[in-house]
Amino acid sequence: MPAKIRLQRHGRKRYAFYHIVIADSRAPRDGRYIERIGSYNPNTNPATIDLDFEKALDWLNKGAQPTDTVRAILSYKGVLYKKHLQGGVAKGAFDETEAERRFQAWITEKEAKIQAKVDRLANESDADKKKRLEAEAKINEERAEALARKNAELAAEAEAANAEEAAEEAPEEVAEATEEAVEAEAPVAEEPATEEVPAEQPVAEETPAEKPAAEEAAAEEPVAEEAPAEKASEEKAE
Repeated sequence: MPAKIRLQRHGRKRYAFYHIVIADSRAPRDGRYIERIGSYNPNTNPATIDLDFEKALDWLNKGAQPTDTVRAILSYKGVLYKKHLQGGVAKGAFDETEAERRFQAWITEKEAKIQAKVDRLANESDADKKKRLEAEAKINEERAEALARKNAELAAEAEAANAEEAAEEAPEEVAEATEEAVEAEAPVAEEPATEEVPAEQPVAEETPAEKPAAEEAAAEEPVAEEAPAEKASEEKAE
């Protein structure tokens, strides 16, 4: 019965993670398995891999065939390289000490690469976060400036409206004040004083002695001469 090292799907839709299992090649993908040797979560960056190194190496030495994805995982974790070094020791190319030294050097280099990638992603994340914060601050500043301009325009419009109302009300107030001032300064018209009509005095009767004196004065007055025109008209009439 050929054994395979493959992935068994778990998790919800669009957020799947996988178990690394040893299973019969004839078994369904998510069916029964012989042994579980690790897990793989591709939802993180870099992907999270938890692998039992010794068991994976042992199953490879027993002839288990990994799928393409599992082969990439085993290569990433150094299982395939370890198997290759063991093959070199078996052939007598180098001893186990040299094989272990080479493997540790490879592990150190691999970990450095992984750490460099983690640091780069963290820096990119920080830079992206800083950029987004700056963009958000700029947007907030523009909104604040726009709001300030709008408030200034509203205040100017309100001030202009108040000035117009004051200008319209001013003539009426001036006219009222002028009328009040004129009324206050105008002299009070005095009622004409009613003249008292003197009581009629009785006409003094002329005494007999005064009467002849008046007649004499009338007789003494000269008679007015007739005008020449009147005299000529009278002569024609005759």
